Amino acid sequence: MALKGKMVIGQSGGPTAVINQSLVGAVLAARNQSDITGILGAHHGIAGIMKEDFIDLTTQSVDDLETLAATPAAGLGSVRLKPGKAECERVFEVFRKNDVRYFFYIGGNDSAETAHIIAEMAKEANYDFCTIHIPKTIDNDLKVTDHCPGYASAARFVALAFMGDDRDNAALAGVKINVVMGRHAGFLTAASALARQGEGDGPHLIYLPERVFDVASFQSDVKAAMSKYGRCLVAVSEGIGDADGNPVATTGERDSHGNIQLSGTGALGDFLSGKVKEAYAGESVRVRADTFGYLQRSFPTIVSEVDAKEARMVGEYAVNHAVATAEPGSVAIRRVSDVPYASECFITPLSTVAREATEMKDEYISAAGNDVTQAWLDYVGPLVGELPKMGKLF
Repeated sequence: MALKGKMVIGQSGGPTAVINQSLVGAVLAARNQSDITGILGAHHGIAGIMKEDFIDLTTQSVDDLETLAATPAAGLGSVRLKPGKAECERVFEVFRKNDVRYFFYIGGNDSAETAHIIAEMAKEANYDFCTIHIPKTIDNDLKVTDHCPGYASAARFVALAFMGDDRDNAALAGVKINVVMGRHAGFLTAASALARQGEGDGPHLIYLPERVFDVASFQSDVKAAMSKYGRCLVAVSEGIGDADGNPVATTGERDSHGNIQLSGTGALGDFLSGKVKEAYAGESVRVRADTFGYLQRSFPTIVSEVDAKEARMVGEYAVNHAVATAEPGSVAIRRVSDVPYASECFITPLSTVAREATEMKDEYISAAGNDVTQAWLDYVGPLVGELPKMGKLF
């Protein structure tokens, strides 16, 4: 059954370098659908919908939209609101008032949960309506999909940063620790392995939240790398934890979802630097640490070509699927081949993506727990794309 009425599209959660590709893909696809009678952009996601704060997306020129598509971060403004039933009821009330028949929400698993709640409300009210979740997250931790739009560009940033930092570390040898985003999943940190182009290249150690972090083992690993290479570049996820699941280091502050603050603080880098110095007590060793923080999310000029293409693709697919079938769901990506790389979209039920997240597969993490495997490089390489070659004199 075809639905005729307006659509609302919103963006939620952490921005990415390609989230606007999904937005523009959906908007341009909607302009070609006669059953969509108006295109409303929710200013700051669910929060904007509740206030009926909409941006009319029917009048912008294609050139302006294409410029926006190539611009990082959320063009509509994002939100860190995890709505309860009362908030979702208000959203549904606004939709009915404005004859909204289609809702597209670009975001992660919390956004998928919001979309799922609203879809169930429409079903219970016998209101003809279609809700589609459009995937987005640099964490790459959504279930079902092979990977998430937004991840590949952030992973490319991490790989490039480590390539440069590895040459810096080689020029002025010592221990360098880089803290990368990743609360429960180590996909971003693991992308640092793409920086290696030859024997002895860093990162020499990679620590992910999927494995228990032991301080004594870390100190031993660093000393072993220093003995072998004369230097040591370390990649570590912000979310590494001890055997009890407690973060290794944090300020104790919590975000709007109740999560302990990890990014935006140098606490972990300072802690690990201190432990390295402790391991070299009485010796002079150069030790430095950086926290990448939010720079990874919306950095311009480093966008992965695959990421930009697929982010556009999921937005277009969402709209075309909704109009053709009126069936709710979440767009997912299926990898068709690696050489040449190819992928396609499909729809999975909202319930399979909502709320819960996924982590790095065991086959991607080395037995020692301080590195990644070739299987991981085979997975991530095609997404990130070709990287520049580094020249060496020694």
